[in-house]
Amino acid sequence: MSDSQTPAAAGNAPSPEKMAQPGRSGLLKSVFLLIFIIVVFFVSYKYFGLGQVQNNPKLNDLEKSLQDIRAAMNVDSVRQYNIQKMMKIIDRYNPALPSGIKYEIADEIYNMSIKYTNLDVDLICATITHESGGTWEPEVISVSGAMGLMQVMPATSLWIAHYEGITWTSSEEVLFNPIYNVRIGCRQLSTFIEMYDLEGGLAAYSGGEKRAAIWISSNKAKGILWAETNNYIPHVLLLYEEFKTITL
Repeated sequence: MSDSQTPAAAGNAPSPEKMAQPGRSGLLKSVFLLIFIIVVFFVSYKYFGLGQVQNNPKLNDLEKSLQDIRAAMNVDSVRQYNIQKMMKIIDRYNPALPSGIKYEIADEIYNMSIKYTNLDVDLICATITHESGGTWEPEVISVSGAMGLMQVMPATSLWIAHYEGITWTSSEEVLFNPIYNVRIGCRQLSTFIEMYDLEGGLAAYSGGEKRAAIWISSNKAKGILWAETNNYIPHVLLLYEEFKTITL
């Protein structure tokens, strides 16, 4: 190239930004064209090929699989939302508890809310909060000998553990395991609520089934429940309502 041509060539050379514009424009046109083709195909499929699709087993199976995937994604979203919400509750009372343990506890509580239709995560969390004295400490123990998050008694737990498929080694090893404790406690609480409704079930869980049964049969007359149980029921219900309002 001669020297006389060099300035002209340099002056007329497009900048890198201008050189990139045609390529970008072409790419956008291609994307819009592809979207247009997909839309046209979908409309054609929807309105002109519906009869054939309905009679095509493979496409029907594919559609069902997609529906199952969407349903599974929705279920998992609900699960993860509830787990995160429960971890937030646990963190309020026991921030020092390792995150992994918090997650496992929250996951098991959610499992129990699915297994027992008369329980939900907020009620279980309210019960644990009160029973553990607001500590959410897996190894908490009461003066009466109740153990763990849901403060279950060893003698009763030994029987329930058998039906839960939990191998009983010792009270400490089983009931200080937060997963086993939640599983045992929720089975007991669910049974009581099924028999005596919510308030009666809480009364039975706190003060024993015998007094709860008498209290329910007497139309919740005063003077039957222990003073501790009388305080227990409204406190748990108050926590229950509070936890319902928690959002992420």
